[in-house]
Amino acid sequence: MSYVFLALFAAASLVHLYHSWLNDRKKRAVTKPLLLLFLTLYYCTSAASVNVFLLLALVTSWLGDVLLIPTGHKWFTIGGISFLLSHVFFIGAYFRNIDFSQVRWVIVAPLAVLYVSISILIIRAVRDNTPKSMVLPMNFYLFCNSAMNIFALMQLMSYQSLGGWLAVLGAGLFFASDCSLFLVRYHAKPDVIFKKHFTVMLTYLLGEFLIVQGMLELLGKKL
Repeated sequence: MSYVFLALFAAASLVHLYHSWLNDRKKRAVTKPLLLLFLTLYYCTSAASVNVFLLLALVTSWLGDVLLIPTGHKWFTIGGISFLLSHVFFIGAYFRNIDFSQVRWVIVAPLAVLYVSISILIIRAVRDNTPKSMVLPMNFYLFCNSAMNIFALMQLMSYQSLGGWLAVLGAGLFFASDCSLFLVRYHAKPDVIFKKHFTVMLTYLLGEFLIVQGMLELLGKKL
């Protein structure tokens, strides 16, 4: 049954990406609520034991998708809060797999600085067209995404395996998606991102899938 949900996720993603390529907002809105729903069902029917934190991360990601369908700063803010919670829950999922004695801080610290620096540069690039009340929350949001990436890296250092690498790659794509979304939404020249929402959703969907697949590899799948 899990592969049925994986196939449905892939099919819905392809349709959504097609309409994102065409920049058809109305048709993108039709498939958007289905994307993380199918991925969540794939995870729940595949996992030997469901990780509650990972499940909550997927549910809040789904809720964020739904809340971002309407236009306006209010909906963007509420959706952003839901995605912020998803990053916190992803951190909770990774934290349980981290052996801090195996963490190489000489690598972690510079990468943390790099993520924070990129976050600051993205906010600076969109600041002039962003409502002032949203600048600091958006910065904080990207810092939380950065932290999620760092915890994924520490998980990899604790368990150097395919699953760990997939989770790190997925986390990085999620970060790229959020940066792209901010540039598409608030940069003076939104075309700075190729095909705008297509790039945002491609990196987002691949990121979420790779995180899920990586955690399945790490935590075990049903026989």
